[in-house]
Amino acid sequence: MAIITFLLVLSVLVFIHELGHFSVARYFGVRVYVFSIGFGPKLFTKEFKGTQWSISAIPLGGYVKMKGQEDINPAKASMDSDSYNVLSPFKRILILLAGPGANFLLAFVLYFAIALMGHQTLGTTIGSVVKDSPAQHAGILKNDKIIQINQTKIKTWNDLSKVIKSSNTTMKFVLIRDNKTRVLTVRAKMTDTKNMFKEDVKRMMVGISPAPIAVNMTYTFSNGFGFAYDKTVESSKMIFLGIQKLIQGIVPSSEVGGVITIGKVISDASQNGIVALFLIAALISVNLGVLNLLPIPALDGGHIMFNLYEIITRRKPSEKVLIQLTIVGWVLLGGLMLLGLYNDINRLF
Repeated sequence: MAIITFLLVLSVLVFIHELGHFSVARYFGVRVYVFSIGFGPKLFTKEFKGTQWSISAIPLGGYVKMKGQEDINPAKASMDSDSYNVLSPFKRILILLAGPGANFLLAFVLYFAIALMGHQTLGTTIGSVVKDSPAQHAGILKNDKIIQINQTKIKTWNDLSKVIKSSNTTMKFVLIRDNKTRVLTVRAKMTDTKNMFKEDVKRMMVGISPAPIAVNMTYTFSNGFGFAYDKTVESSKMIFLGIQKLIQGIVPSSEVGGVITIGKVISDASQNGIVALFLIAALISVNLGVLNLLPIPALDGGHIMFNLYEIITRRKPSEKVLIQLTIVGWVLLGGLMLLGLYNDINRLF
């Protein structure tokens, strides 16, 4: 069952990505020969309106084959009126952006659905207070529940953290203790800590940590849009930053996960309900969108880079350079996939 869930989720994410490319390509009049979920030998094929819709044997991706788009042999590119190759670089870029854009849109839809269904997150009950911290000096105790800081209503621990991080003045904490409301004055202190990448950073803190008490958050239809937008932007930034830290060597290469890790994460999420599955699917969808925007020649980002070069220089890259860079791109992608698989196997054993 876990494998089926993994394949279904991955297939939907790939389908949405390729549907983005397909839809914009058809809008611009480009003929699409093949729309495939998976690679390799075709297990199922159905022709509809000039396109072969296929499910292939290796379900780890997908592709749309457009008329005129020849990565390995540009000399074979068609110059017919319904060819990708005759479009302006700007229109080609729009087709290329449509795939990642569809993944970001899917993530937004999933987060919006989560907002309407409701999801659990850490509440604002204090689990511990650091000795000699601003919180202790202010009189905050374990099991206090923070409900407001200054004029901001606090519902989740994330809300609380955001207010404290951005503070530079004395704050008024409104809290519940023994069913009574109290108001305490707290001033955050710049403190040495570590971020999610285990880097040393300085951050405004008061010296409290949450109790393991979850609250169920639901949103109205209109507020759900704000939640979905914020979560999509937040997860995109996190993934972009993670890739940057990986390139800089701050995040070790051993942290790179492969298809086994993705499958396990999806399987674990599916056992915790539809909301958990939607959360993971949204995050993977954003991940797929971000990775495809990287300027690697075999990816959408690499093709966008070539088209930007054409816009700036008013000439296409030479066929020789294009072929060489594309081969390099495929080698890089293959290397990353092997690294992820190697790390997955090491984690298993």
